[in-house]
Amino acid sequence: MASIVDIHPHVISTDTVRHPLAPLGGTQSTWSRDRPTPFEALIAAMDTAGVDKAAVVQASTAYGHDNSYVAEAIAAYPKRFTGVFSVDMLAPDAVERMRHWLGLGFSGMRLFTTGSTMPGQQTWFDDPRTYPAWQYAGRVGIPVCMQMTPQGFPQLRGLMERFPPVRIILDHLARPTLVDGPPYAADRDFFALARYPNVYLKVTPLNVTPPRWGKASPESFFGALIEAFGAARIAWGSNFPATAGTLADILGNAKAAFGFVSAADRDFIFGKTAQTLYPKLAD
Repeated sequence: MASIVDIHPHVISTDTVRHPLAPLGGTQSTWSRDRPTPFEALIAAMDTAGVDKAAVVQASTAYGHDNSYVAEAIAAYPKRFTGVFSVDMLAPDAVERMRHWLGLGFSGMRLFTTGSTMPGQQTWFDDPRTYPAWQYAGRVGIPVCMQMTPQGFPQLRGLMERFPPVRIILDHLARPTLVDGPPYAADRDFFALARYPNVYLKVTPLNVTPPRWGKASPESFFGALIEAFGAARIAWGSNFPATAGTLADILGNAKAAFGFVSAADRDFIFGKTAQTLYPKLAD
């Protein structure tokens, strides 16, 4: 059976002396305050759920650009973890910082341009000062996760055309509208990104269990995703523990939502696509 790989869990240390809080925007996320989850607890949850490996994503709303705790997790479990770091792309030393974290076992980068503690779509990510970092990401072949909304798609398209080697992963599918149902006219710009072969999709509980489906359904929406992008460009992420509940339940909900697809497509969504993006997680 193919490995199950999670490309969107977080870890939060309970030791705020060794790992002080420094959230982006100055406000810590509620989930990281209420559900701190050390990496040992993540491993235990993975073992219970049957998740083999994970690309641990930097918790920007707890630690900002200090990726030290994720680096500690990778060092402790190098055969099960890689990491997705965050850096200040506007800083003159951005490339140097990227090189530093990659040397500690990270395999990707994440740009936090919107979120619960930083509402609205930030516009800094296509500032010319970020170009050296984008160029470096393309040269070394690391994917870049975009925590963003569709309002940022025009800028994203410009960046992808300027830096075509860079693979982009849309966190939470960039929060599509969903509720109008097929043919998903409100999400036209999102589906149009399928023409860029370097765009990958990260499906999380925000998409699997949205507040409401409206005229949509898991079968119609995820079926449209697979038809447009292909399962080889779709990967599952748990968002654990930002999403409440057990990792086993989160994975079970995702498997149920994709229960209608072929076994081959499920293998990609729950493992093989992740291993393409993060070769350190290969079997």
